[in-house]
Amino acid sequence: MRLPTLTEIKVRLERAALAFDAWVNAGLYDSGRSTGEAYERFRRVMGRFAVRGWKRVLLDLTSEGVTIGTGGAVLMLAFAQPAFQLTSENWLKQQDLAVTFLDRYGTEVGRRGIKHDDSLKLDEFPDIMIKALVSTEDRRFYEHWGIDPIGTLRALVNNSKGGNGTQGGSSITQQLAKNLFLTNERSLERKINEAFLALWLESHLTKNEILKLYLDRAYMGGGTFGAVAAADYYFGKPLKDISLAEAAMLAGLFKAPTKYAPHVNLPAARARAADVLHNMVEAGFVTEGQIQTALRNPATPVTRTRDITADYYLDWAFGEIKAMADAGKLRNDRVLTVKTPLDLAIQKRADEVVADILRKSGDAMDVDEAAMVILDPDGALRAMVGGADYGESQFNRATDALRQPGSSFKPYVYSAALNSGLFKPDTTVVDSPVCIGNWCPQNYGRSYAGRVPMWLAVAKSINTIPIKISIALGKGMGITHEAKAAKAGRAKIIELAHKMGITSNLIDTVSMPIGSDEVTVIDQAAGYAVFANGGFRAKPYAAMEVKNSSGEVIYRHADEAPERVLSPQVVADMNFMLNKVVEEGTGKRAQLEGVKVAGKSGTTNAYRDAWFVGYTGNYVGAVWFGNDDHTSTNKLTGGSLPAQTWHDVMEPAHQGIEIKPLPGLKESPRAAQQQASGGPTAPIDPNASAYGKLSRRSFEVISGLNGLFRTVERVPSAEPATKTGAGDAQKGTRKPDDRAAASPLERARAMAEGERAPGGFVEVR
Repeated sequence: MRLPTLTEIKVRLERAALAFDAWVNAGLYDSGRSTGEAYERFRRVMGRFAVRGWKRVLLDLTSEGVTIGTGGAVLMLAFAQPAFQLTSENWLKQQDLAVTFLDRYGTEVGRRGIKHDDSLKLDEFPDIMIKALVSTEDRRFYEHWGIDPIGTLRALVNNSKGGNGTQGGSSITQQLAKNLFLTNERSLERKINEAFLALWLESHLTKNEILKLYLDRAYMGGGTFGAVAAADYYFGKPLKDISLAEAAMLAGLFKAPTKYAPHVNLPAARARAADVLHNMVEAGFVTEGQIQTALRNPATPVTRTRDITADYYLDWAFGEIKAMADAGKLRNDRVLTVKTPLDLAIQKRADEVVADILRKSGDAMDVDEAAMVILDPDGALRAMVGGADYGESQFNRATDALRQPGSSFKPYVYSAALNSGLFKPDTTVVDSPVCIGNWCPQNYGRSYAGRVPMWLAVAKSINTIPIKISIALGKGMGITHEAKAAKAGRAKIIELAHKMGITSNLIDTVSMPIGSDEVTVIDQAAGYAVFANGGFRAKPYAAMEVKNSSGEVIYRHADEAPERVLSPQVVADMNFMLNKVVEEGTGKRAQLEGVKVAGKSGTTNAYRDAWFVGYTGNYVGAVWFGNDDHTSTNKLTGGSLPAQTWHDVMEPAHQGIEIKPLPGLKESPRAAQQQASGGPTAPIDPNASAYGKLSRRSFEVISGLNGLFRTVERVPSAEPATKTGAGDAQKGTRKPDDRAAASPLERARAMAEGERAPGGFVEVR
């Protein structure tokens, strides 16, 4: 068989290539022709649907609308996710914890848990109460679908014209959504969540169910929740027995319960009730003639003093109890009595001082809000102010608001410096320009002090030194690269700050050492308590003792051992330096006569936050001033109103108690005087004290008369006393209580004589 030659092979390959090329070309041609014919057929068919003129415009707009609507629906679904996550659990189920709170002396101060009263069905509510509510809060309640655009527009127009100002933009469903799931924080996120939750509620509940929940759960001032409790509190009668005038006054409380509470401002409450009555006429529920009697004879509440409700305190305490129950620390008990470290005298003083300073200086300094936390050095929560007005906003700025601490964060930096062994209070540091990358911090006065001892850098709140310390801490670990050394040093500072009590996430940025991260007021108080107690972590707590419904003690905080986080020498050095801040630096307004005070002020960029955190051997207090929307104040600094607030609260709090020294410092003059005389000194002038014409001790004794007109059960107990603070027994032991059924008057007499009152402690002088 003859093999083909190379020429023959070449010819065959060329012919095969030409054949393949022809096949490809023919295929493409046939495909193009087929596609063209198919397109022509498609065009002829679609031509039958072609529109022109105004129909074409309408079609295009509809098409664009569908596209935009689809994108908007996807976006809304994304925004709705946080709101719908709040409904993932059985949200309508009643809270299964019922907690009665006692102050440190055993007097009942409030209850939390099952807040709403379901004993009265909606059809048993007086008709005038429902009409007064709907006409004022949401006239189109039975017509809208959770959000009322018409009602919102009407409210805006009414308010812009200077009307009676009683109409709000939120529907009842939106307000219920806020009460059930959200806080009163003023933010766009909260309003978005509120809108979605309102739609969700409307799809899961009937209108009457929504109305009933709102009537039962709305805060109505005086520590009461719901219309049933409010009728009893303000008028001393069942809700079903109220008059038209009383119904109008109650309906006026829903939007501003503190502002219009009749036991606080009766003229304002009656003016608001008159507006409600006119709203009922406008809504067509009553006639002008029917309201004349109510206008001529306005509602009169029962005589009641303005109670110290400590609502922010109790809300936080209840959250802590729920966390303990979830952790299994309270067995399976659900009806509990909790003895707290709450000091009503200090709480009252803190409320008054904050309100007074905001009233007098708020407008001038462009500041609307404040928060304060007072602890014992071991973390026992003595008092808490979570905002300017609990009735207006239940959002707790002392525990839930994250704000920049400014220079009040620097003690954690200096503690890390001392802890490293590289620095002492008299170590010379150089205040000069320093940069990490392209970031260069500046001092408040935009000048530099040169070589100074470290304690003076603390007292004068120099900004460059904490940055240089972060670099030195890193270099002390053998890192030579300056930026990397600063990063390693900041890691040490963050680690120590968390150990001392800061629970928020501290982000590692170059400006972190001078307070650019965000913390809470209660965390600041906890962190500084380490200095006041000698170096032990002081986790804030509100439960000294918990009893179940049988009176059995199921939890004692005293059983928990503290954890040391700083050595005694570091604590002594920090107390020396922070005492200099108060005596010679930015915290001079916080000075207390005869008492050693230590602390640190803080002011953030653009004057958005102003802090003072200070302490003595007896108490630790953290104070913050600012605005919810983070707008700037009028150059408010931590050494001004915050330090003044701290002083005005702490000055009377230190009267008539044993003054304890700060660890590592010489005793204060008053403590030395007490030691020489054998006991605490009495206030120099009780009649001129900040508590009015009563000394703080007298205030506490008279507080025992709170229950004079009600029966209170007390469970006998014979546990030994624990020395936990100025308000507890300071000498001796608790006597067995064989007077469980003692009257309130006997309890007050026992307190005055220095005995243990049923259910609590008093100081023994």
